[in-house]
Amino acid sequence: MKRFFRRRFFRRWKNQLITVFVLVMFLMLVPPVRFNDPYSTLLLDSNGELLGAKVAPDGQWRFPSPDRLPEKYRKAVLCYEDRYFYYHPGINPVSMVRALVQYFRKGRIVSGGSTLTMQLARISRNNPSRTVWEKLLESILSIRTELRYSKSAILGLYAAHAPFGSNVIGLEAASWRYFGAPPSRLSWAENATLAVLPNSPSLIFPGKNQEKLLGKRNQLLVKMFKRGIIDRQTYELALAEPVPGEPHPLPKIAPHLLDRAISDGFQGQRIVTTLDINIQKRMNEIIGRYHDLFSTNGVSNAAALVISTRTGQVIGYVGNSGVKGEKEGGDVDMITAKRNFGSLLKPFLYASMLNEGLLLPEMLVTDIPVSFEGYSPKNVLKTFEGAVPANEVLARSLNVPSVILLHNYGIGKFNAVLKELGMRTLIYPPEHYGLSIILGGAEGSLWELSSIYAALGNHLLYQSNDSIRVTYSRDREIPGSSFYLQRFSPSAAWFTLKAITAVKRPEDNGTLKYFYSARKIGWKTGTSYGSRDAWAIGVTPEYTVGVWIGNANGEGRSGITGVSCAAPVMFDIFDQLPASAWFKEPVKDMTTARICAKSGCIAGESCPVVENRKIMSVANLTKTCPYHRIIHLDPAGIWQVTDKCFSPSQMLNQSWFVLPPVQEYFYRQFHSDYLPLPPFRDDCRYELTSQNPIGLIYPTPGARIYLPLKGDQKRSKSIWKATHRNSDATLYWHLDNIFLAKTKGEHTIEVMAEPGIHTLTLMDDNGESLTVKVEIIGINKK
Repeated sequence: MKRFFRRRFFRRWKNQLITVFVLVMFLMLVPPVRFNDPYSTLLLDSNGELLGAKVAPDGQWRFPSPDRLPEKYRKAVLCYEDRYFYYHPGINPVSMVRALVQYFRKGRIVSGGSTLTMQLARISRNNPSRTVWEKLLESILSIRTELRYSKSAILGLYAAHAPFGSNVIGLEAASWRYFGAPPSRLSWAENATLAVLPNSPSLIFPGKNQEKLLGKRNQLLVKMFKRGIIDRQTYELALAEPVPGEPHPLPKIAPHLLDRAISDGFQGQRIVTTLDINIQKRMNEIIGRYHDLFSTNGVSNAAALVISTRTGQVIGYVGNSGVKGEKEGGDVDMITAKRNFGSLLKPFLYASMLNEGLLLPEMLVTDIPVSFEGYSPKNVLKTFEGAVPANEVLARSLNVPSVILLHNYGIGKFNAVLKELGMRTLIYPPEHYGLSIILGGAEGSLWELSSIYAALGNHLLYQSNDSIRVTYSRDREIPGSSFYLQRFSPSAAWFTLKAITAVKRPEDNGTLKYFYSARKIGWKTGTSYGSRDAWAIGVTPEYTVGVWIGNANGEGRSGITGVSCAAPVMFDIFDQLPASAWFKEPVKDMTTARICAKSGCIAGESCPVVENRKIMSVANLTKTCPYHRIIHLDPAGIWQVTDKCFSPSQMLNQSWFVLPPVQEYFYRQFHSDYLPLPPFRDDCRYELTSQNPIGLIYPTPGARIYLPLKGDQKRSKSIWKATHRNSDATLYWHLDNIFLAKTKGEHTIEVMAEPGIHTLTLMDDNGESLTVKVEIIGINKK
């Protein structure tokens, strides 16, 4: 019996079932609505505020589909276009029948009877001519689209692709272009305006046919009021609002970051950044104000970057000052541009040597004239101080001691450290840069340099971290975003940042420039050769701020220095940021040691004043102070004596701070309290050797001397200079065993010699001598 009824049912409904099956298969073969149009690129801050946008490649302002639509717009557009949107399957049979009846009566299309889904289908096909067959195709596409997408997704597609007049496509683009605000902040009247615009965008849009636009908007407001969507007060207030006029320009709050995001592969996307729009605006104002100031000296460009030291997120990104045109270089993103960075790498050499126990925070470092294969660095003020504490070398950014430290540490080793940190701009082998890299003899970007400073602070905050990811995107990976610090210990980072917290820095004229700051900041400046680039980078536990000042075309200007130009900008930016405390001292990574108060070295038995200080736990505690030694004096303390001429029981044994002769020569000029060694009593000089009282100031060890020809084609002479611990000593000069001269007091002579390597010997009255090799390179014409 059941089989009989099944066969009867099948025979009766076979054709209908086949029809339904064919229809379903046909609908499944028809693709849903799809859009292949290119989108504009949107740049948003961390809270979704629009920072900027770039028009789509086809010249249209078409924003990517939003995640959700404002409730006011949703109600307005459905009231105007499709009040039964949530009830039909893509077509509204009642509306379709009414439209067909009107078509057959009038012989033309009077009303379309289209649902919002059908309008979406029409838009996806570039708005073809209205015919019955087109309506049929739109109906099929609509049903298929309803089967594929949710109602909210369909509404979102419509809002993103509906035409709003001119080259404005989509709700969000229209909201910004016509009202200068995001859709979420629009009033009922403004949403009603946007709801009616796609109905005839080529005829009615802001700035054109304003009265017709006002009429259509008000008709929709009336309808919304009658249907209870808005109350009377809202309705009356909405009627009083004017319709928009000419389109607004889109925000350009971070234009260089927008361009960078596109080059990083985010074109046509909605990029939610880590930026804070309020900080970004204040940074723009600061850079603009200083640009007006610096432009009077022919300096056109400036850039600034703010990074969260804790998270690596970029908070502010000003790629350049607001100048226009290629000539001024305003389009160049100076945050990613490769530029000469001056002395900005000195802290990382200091940290590297601290980390390996090769240096102590206040250890004396040599500051005398030196030459390394013809490279002779100079301090900014063209002076030498003999010996300077390491932390002061860093704080004052002294060049010669830094080059000496790098020579001792190793060029190849330091280059490897920099590459491990994340400096991808160092593309050549270490020999290409040489020792000059510590003074800026290479190129780097503000992005990389600021990031490795941020990594230094981050490593001190989170000692288990071995890297920091610096990024401007909240949810996307960007190229070149990781910076590593596994090489440095927390204590090395601590002492490095501590050394650069001074609020005063020396300027080129030798004066000290003071900076006021309400917070403690570890900061370093840099000035490139030829005054082309001025830098300043500062670090606190919360923020890292990097600033570059200069000309994008590389043109130098006198007076452009990190201290005078970039540092004030950096401090002004810090003043706009929330204050924070200083880093906590990493006591677990430190040890307490007996330190010589005078030399900063591990105290030896001869050091008279010893202090207990915290140093890195990796420090070598066996390498003691080399500068203090016990000398033997007569009871009056005037003469040095020996056991050959004086009874040991009557000697006065005293600790004495003694520098090598050349260091002593320069050190005494800056330290009036320095006491030279007392001379030996005449009867105690017998058989004295290896006292090393002689030092050669110029030529420096390793120097190559060029002797040019003068205008009369005669050979010029070179002035050579020496020093002796005893100011009354006489020196005898010999070159290749040929006597040249004898000097007393100021030991300076003029020398003329042939090209080649020569042997210079200096001897005093006591038989003490110094022998060095001197190389003269050619006789060059002027």
